[in-house]
Amino acid sequence: MIPFNRPYAAPAEREYLDKALAGPIRSGDGPFTKQCQAWLEQQVGARKALLTSSCTDALEMAAVLLRLQPGDEVIVPSFTFVSTANAFAIHGATPVFCDVRPDTLNLDERQLDALITARTRAVVVVHYGGVACEMDEILRICGARGVPVIEDNAHGLLATYKGRPLGSLGLLATQSFHETKNFGCGEGGALLINAPALIERAEIVREKGTNRQQFFRGQVDKYSWVDVGSSYLPSDLLAAILLSQFHAADIIQGLRGRVWNHYQQRLAGWAITHGVRQPIIPEHCTGSHHLYYLLMPSLDARQAFMHHCKARGILAVFHYQPLHASLMGQRYGGHQGQCPIAEDVADRLIRLPLFNSMSEPEQEAVCAGVESFVP
Repeated sequence: MIPFNRPYAAPAEREYLDKALAGPIRSGDGPFTKQCQAWLEQQVGARKALLTSSCTDALEMAAVLLRLQPGDEVIVPSFTFVSTANAFAIHGATPVFCDVRPDTLNLDERQLDALITARTRAVVVVHYGGVACEMDEILRICGARGVPVIEDNAHGLLATYKGRPLGSLGLLATQSFHETKNFGCGEGGALLINAPALIERAEIVREKGTNRQQFFRGQVDKYSWVDVGSSYLPSDLLAAILLSQFHAADIIQGLRGRVWNHYQQRLAGWAITHGVRQPIIPEHCTGSHHLYYLLMPSLDARQAFMHHCKARGILAVFHYQPLHASLMGQRYGGHQGQCPIAEDVADRLIRLPLFNSMSEPEQEAVCAGVESFVP
């Protein structure tokens, strides 16, 4: 069976992990954590990067930094992972669901202005598959209404929008380092802070509501509880693994790019013949090559394609189910038919295997399996 994902071991992974195991610090904010944060700040251009235990934790930190209260609203795309909405709902906010564009499957900026109300406290955009949302228009609309933008950039590290790195455009941004992402340490994430005024409080929130970082910098003679917060720090052992992946960034992106481009070129004729849509990357964007999907002609065709691939030893999988139509989404006022593009895409989308160590024979087997299917 060709898996959907296979975790990748970077060349220096064992070396870095051995150093972390031999070092004096295994808890959060050790030397490898600091090196990871510095790398993110340099690559993305964020004013501050803070590693977290997951992207979900980073999103929850964003909710705390926004000081959300019951009755506040946060606009999110319906076609996304549950954490994009749940991280704000758990802090009392009401998620408001926006449909997605039919081309990039990102939040449809043309619907955004009508969804913003006096209760809107943030708009969370998701760069699906590592392809940027239309950020100029989103930032223009939100700026005119005084609403901050948060980038859920779980898919998009090292991708760009009009030459600008994803993760550098919103007030805050979040990253994921789950094992299915381009750069992974099993479980992990980061909060990127682009507003200097939020950095000090973000450090406090991440350190269980204490000013521990100020104590380490010699700014106070002891640290204590000064704000709300939680324990969002990952172990320095995980950071050691992650740093090895960051230091192999050129290798990783090259490997993934070759697989993505091979799929896109090889399957183009088959897709046109059978009414299947391939991914779309606008000219002003560069993608991260995080995932590769196909939009089949119908739900029945998608299901038949999954079984066809499985019979040939290929694990192809669908993706998000629309949040507005979920049980929790309905509790927040969502209903079937509210976001028709998200509903349609969720029924027809299928993802092909794509991972850093994917061999040429595995790529060939996937392509041959796809080309032997007739919707």
